[in-house]
Amino acid sequence: MFSKILLLNPIIQALIAGLFTYFITILGAALVLFMKKINKTFLDGMLGFSAGIMIAASFFSLLEPSIRISEELNINLLFIIVSFIFGGLFLLLGDKMYDHFDKKKKKKQSIKRCVMLITSITLHNIPEGMAIGVAFGSVIYGISGASLAAAWIIALGIGIQNFPEGSAISLPLRREGFSRKKAFFYGQISGIVEPIAAVIGAILVMKIRILLPILLSFAAGAMIYVVIEELIPESQNNKKKNLMTIFTLIGFSIMMFLDISLG
Repeated sequence: MFSKILLLNPIIQALIAGLFTYFITILGAALVLFMKKINKTFLDGMLGFSAGIMIAASFFSLLEPSIRISEELNINLLFIIVSFIFGGLFLLLGDKMYDHFDKKKKKKQSIKRCVMLITSITLHNIPEGMAIGVAFGSVIYGISGASLAAAWIIALGIGIQNFPEGSAISLPLRREGFSRKKAFFYGQISGIVEPIAAVIGAILVMKIRILLPILLSFAAGAMIYVVIEELIPESQNNKKKNLMTIFTLIGFSIMMFLDISLG
């Protein structure tokens, strides 16, 4: 069956690869459906775990590739730094706008935190989808070193990484009082952008390749902002602060292993 897929147009293959990574996100988010009652300490630990995942993904999946690609394309590092800062400022602006229009802040604080978490990981998934599309699109345009096999390896690596990312949204949402079904829905929806971005990346590969390091850095800044502003402070409200820190280290280690071994 896979051999038949390899015969398809690379743009179609990019779509299939993007759908594959989205499906893995769905599986990760589905963990929340099988947990009827979740201990608060465990949920706080999942916030710390999510923070670790996002910190590792920010560097190994976003910043490091951004710097490497910018060097290949002779893009000044200053653009990467500015893009990283703007990624954080983007969520800061959204935070301030939310506060300005929200007249019931004491009731909506948890919702704001959830929105920031979903937004940051969705931003992270967009350039990942584009990276998949670029890998397949490069084959169309005959870029040196590009192959369908390499493109599928990239898609496999990103897909496996998406499993903990799906649960990194759904489990904290469950902690905030969302029903299991709603937590699952919002957990998996962040991954739907990947097949869309993969197709766009494949079609516009040459233009996207120039923009890719900027988008990667921007997403990294957004993720680091939400980790520092929301996830770590909230997880440290738990009486077992040291345990929460261990969860963060475990999350970082798992994502680092996946990025290095599959990247």
